[in-house]
Amino acid sequence: MFMDLQLLKKLLNDQPKYRFSQCQKAVFVDLIDDWDQAYVLPKELRESLNKEIDLEIIGQNSELDNNVTKALLPLSDKNQIETVLMKHKDKRNTVCVSSQVGCPLGCLFCATGQMGYKRNLTTDEIIMQVLYFSRILKKDKQKVTNIVFMGMGEPFLNFENVMDAIKIFNDKDGINIGARHISVSTIGIPQGIKDLAKQDLQVNLAISLHAPNDKLREQLIPINKKYNIRDVLNAAKIYIEQTNRQIMFEYVMIKGFNDQPNHAQELVDLLKPFPRKLYLINLILYNPSEFPKNKFQPSTRKQVEIFKHILGRNKISVTERYRLGRGIQAACGQLANKINKS
Repeated sequence: MFMDLQLLKKLLNDQPKYRFSQCQKAVFVDLIDDWDQAYVLPKELRESLNKEIDLEIIGQNSELDNNVTKALLPLSDKNQIETVLMKHKDKRNTVCVSSQVGCPLGCLFCATGQMGYKRNLTTDEIIMQVLYFSRILKKDKQKVTNIVFMGMGEPFLNFENVMDAIKIFNDKDGINIGARHISVSTIGIPQGIKDLAKQDLQVNLAISLHAPNDKLREQLIPINKKYNIRDVLNAAKIYIEQTNRQIMFEYVMIKGFNDQPNHAQELVDLLKPFPRKLYLINLILYNPSEFPKNKFQPSTRKQVEIFKHILGRNKISVTERYRLGRGIQAACGQLANKINKS
């Protein structure tokens, strides 16, 4: 069994209290992959831990170039998940983390949504993804600097395990990544947004809006019929009121579908009630895939620029996501989907 913190605590019941901290440091800081490497522990304990808790993480990597590595990780129940490492020019190393095997939401633009839902990931399975790349980076004397929950699944449908994982990522005795370097992306689960506001965590929140009205959004995101734009934005207002933290609204640009000037203006009007300094819009060029059951294409460069101009002249902060990993389909769960369907 891979690293199980609850089992570890149980196995250390008859040990001095500081043993757990020593084990935590060995795994999360020293990044050992075998208990025999934890020299601070007694030999007998190392042997016992090796029998009960396997620290090996096996991954199948696909590399686009030196900037992006996508890994397929097998789980103990023979399911598979994917995680992505993105290296940036400013020396940041971001891991895109999955929270579920598949996804129950069925968003039309997303390949993961087309593979269906199998189960939530455990806290340890979420942590495993960051450890996997942390060990790889260590060989080059680098480390993970940022974490984004933008992989397979909807994080707020696995709220407790995601929050527990974030606390370990953020823990100075754990992986020790600052909360402001951790982002959670949701399709818009109102209760999850409200619950995050109550957490004592200064993580970043991204909400996948993708359309300026319910008619368009329902064509992309089936759950919009249950949680419409008004519900999502009301939850976002509560989040801002309680945290005073900026929200990122994500907007995938699809040619001829949601990228026209009237859509941009509608988006401006939709977000007028929000203080401009407390939100920004992140435009994402649609990433074509063989899996989604649609004929969507990415917006043209000209259309993106027109869209950005309309937002900008209304004094809305707008960014555009750099499309790392397109060549290995590192955006929407395509690799795991492809293998799981074969």
